[in-house]
Amino acid sequence: MLPTRRDAITGALGAAGLLLAGCRTTQQAPPPVETASADVTLRIGTVLVEIAKDHTISTIGYNGGVPGPLIRLKEGVPVTVDLFNQTDAPEFVHWHGQIIPADVDGALEEKSLELPALGHLRYQLTPQPAGARFVHTHAMPMSDLSRGTYTGQFGFVYIEPKSDPGRFDQEVFLATHEWEPFYTTAEMEEEMTPEDRARQAAQKRNEIPNGWEIGYQRFTINGKCLGYGEPVRVKEGQRVLFHFLNASATENIQLTLSGHQFQVVALDGNPVPRPQMVEVLELGTAERIDAVVEMKNPGVWVLGTPKDDDRKNGMGIVVEYANKAGAPKWVRPPKRPWDYTSFGEERQVPKPDEVIPLVIGKINGGTGGFNRWTINGKSFEDHEQPRQLSKGKRYRLVFDNQTDDAHPIHLHRNSFELTNVHGKPTAGVLKDVVLVKGFRKIEVDVVPAMSGLTLFHCHQQLHMDYGFKLLFNVV
Repeated sequence: MLPTRRDAITGALGAAGLLLAGCRTTQQAPPPVETASADVTLRIGTVLVEIAKDHTISTIGYNGGVPGPLIRLKEGVPVTVDLFNQTDAPEFVHWHGQIIPADVDGALEEKSLELPALGHLRYQLTPQPAGARFVHTHAMPMSDLSRGTYTGQFGFVYIEPKSDPGRFDQEVFLATHEWEPFYTTAEMEEEMTPEDRARQAAQKRNEIPNGWEIGYQRFTINGKCLGYGEPVRVKEGQRVLFHFLNASATENIQLTLSGHQFQVVALDGNPVPRPQMVEVLELGTAERIDAVVEMKNPGVWVLGTPKDDDRKNGMGIVVEYANKAGAPKWVRPPKRPWDYTSFGEERQVPKPDEVIPLVIGKINGGTGGFNRWTINGKSFEDHEQPRQLSKGKRYRLVFDNQTDDAHPIHLHRNSFELTNVHGKPTAGVLKDVVLVKGFRKIEVDVVPAMSGLTLFHCHQQLHMDYGFKLLFNVV
């Protein structure tokens, strides 16, 4: 039986905690632990993961499993964290979506504490804000597809709110990931208008060819391919709260549950002003969605991606009602656009103190090369000084995507409010990642509450590695 919120215990914070069907195997002997135990312990080491029958892969993970342990914390209650690195390379453990000091946020660019190779690091942090966050490596692998977010170094962090009515019967955490990455010249397909296609064609006529992209052989949810491992077991009449995490290195995904609808109640862990019913969820890399499903269609169903090839290669999980058996059913969902603004409010937002344009550009790498990415005409290494922000002021960041790629854009140590999506005003939707599609513009407002260096970047690993980063310094 999959764990529920009410089943969770403190032990889930240590090595005993597992994300649902995550695999656990033997690994290297752990280094000695300090006498006073920590509240949270993560051990980074080699893991063998059986993702499908007779198909085992070797990767790097947390606490011997993929995904890593489900970490439950309480909002505002300080915790001690122990990190052990059993690999021969330095690591950074990033607490994605939390508003915490830069030294423990887990990013080299922010001068965070580094976890040395074969080393140990202990520190304290105060979890905030409440909701579905996650933890993952922030190492920059560059061309090495065996490191960084291509590995199994990710896991849910759920920060319990100070007040939570918990209006559901079962809670399920599902993390998607792709395996066995390889370089390809095939570009990612994205839905575009005829005008966008014309702009794309004009760019291609005037540029050298596109550089390397990333493809994958296998796809999983909670470390298992569709049809392998335990199903999500439910009962008729239950309200099931699903927490979804796109833990991919590079892929933006869609998910649907055949025969059912999702009521989206939170994005990136933050409750939305207007929960909406949808049949298909869309998650950019590192986005999270919380959605309630009323179990009122008994049977055995597929929860998976609408992309047939990816689903056949594993991107899905079986949802099985009690006392039901047989082959899982798949029903193709209707095609409808994903719209952030449908969850927002129609009201005016405060006028910003400053508007900061962030124009996203691309320099094609050519055959056998890597594309370079720019913000306002410069790659990360070309920006001489961090952009200074004042704590407490309201800044409007304008993400102007002048490329044909979709970019899941992330701001560390802050949540931001969506204020305009593709020309449509909105308010009240708080996120820490937003997917900006090709030739589109999204505006967000942020009020920095904590001083220090703050990293802004595309969460697509290849884009981040090759220039798509910028530092802010909040004073």
